[in-house]
Amino acid sequence: MRRGRTGDFSFGHAYGGSSLERLDCLRRVRVPRPLRTFSWLLACSILLAAVLLVFTPWVQTTVGIGRVTTLDPRDRVQPISALVSGRVAEWYVRDADTVKAGDPLVRIQDLDDELVVRLQAQLDAAIRKHAAAKQAADTAALDLARQEKLFTDGLTARLTVEQASIRLQQLRVAEEQTLGELNQAEVNFSRQGSQLVVAPRDGTILNVEAGDTATIVSAGEGLAMFLPADAERAVELFIDGRDIGLVKPGREVRLEFEGWPSFQFSGIPEYAIGTFAGEVVFVEPSARTDGRFRVLVAERELGTACQQASSLPGLNLAGNCGWPPESFVRLGASTRGWVLLETVPLGYELWRLLNNFPPVNVAPLASLPPQASESK
Repeated sequence: MRRGRTGDFSFGHAYGGSSLERLDCLRRVRVPRPLRTFSWLLACSILLAAVLLVFTPWVQTTVGIGRVTTLDPRDRVQPISALVSGRVAEWYVRDADTVKAGDPLVRIQDLDDELVVRLQAQLDAAIRKHAAAKQAADTAALDLARQEKLFTDGLTARLTVEQASIRLQQLRVAEEQTLGELNQAEVNFSRQGSQLVVAPRDGTILNVEAGDTATIVSAGEGLAMFLPADAERAVELFIDGRDIGLVKPGREVRLEFEGWPSFQFSGIPEYAIGTFAGEVVFVEPSARTDGRFRVLVAERELGTACQQASSLPGLNLAGNCGWPPESFVRLGASTRGWVLLETVPLGYELWRLLNNFPPVNVAPLASLPPQASESK
């Protein structure tokens, strides 16, 4: 419709004031009550969310997957190798046997059964030869001293003294050569004494890899896998390079072990259930081929309140009272860890994650000189 003068509409009809008052359809239209309620709740939710994002503290964490290992490489699973070449003569252990330091494990026998006899004869001959060379050198030294005394008394020529000195030097060289031969013979004979392989320390034989008496082994070849006892456990985690800037020794870590029920609330670690406390002890300075960094986590020392607390016999309470016993968490078990970083507002953490930004570390900037800080 097209409106002209006051009270005039299209088609040339004029409407009076009373007629215009009855045209109240637009005034009768109202927003539905459920929609008004929803709008009010939405506005309150947005306001509440804004307050929470600004004032809620949130602990930044970086997550890594790894496994249980040891800090000392001597505590890790290691092969027991043959010290000499030969064939397996006799096994003294089998899989899952517990051994003490010095216990015999296997005896290696040389392919030549008479080798030990010949080596003993060679050693005896080297001993006699060295003794003879030493005696000849000592006799030459006495002769040189006698010739020098005669030369002083004018009873012999200088040439005789010089010849005695040359002969002494030659015999000393021969003595040193025989000493080298003697040492070599002793080494050869002592290596055959290494045919009996013993346990390096207390531990367990995981599996025997070599066979029976028909098996030929070479020096350095693995015979069995050995797990030392009383290993000090640690956890190696692999952390993404984006967050590695804030991971440093001393950072607290919450660990979730394989097969151990747990619930981790990342931003508020106080509400975590079934996780265990650890501490970062080493951060690898170079990344792996996949761009992740290796981080070693050690078990924290038990406090006085934890030393007497236990939920089950021999089982420490979860949380800050140590890790589960080795019967529950063994070497090589999969582990998931959360390294606790800085405490920031929840809104900042969400903004950082959405933009894929690293955690901001203000400590290095604060330590810079004023000129460097201004340039930053």
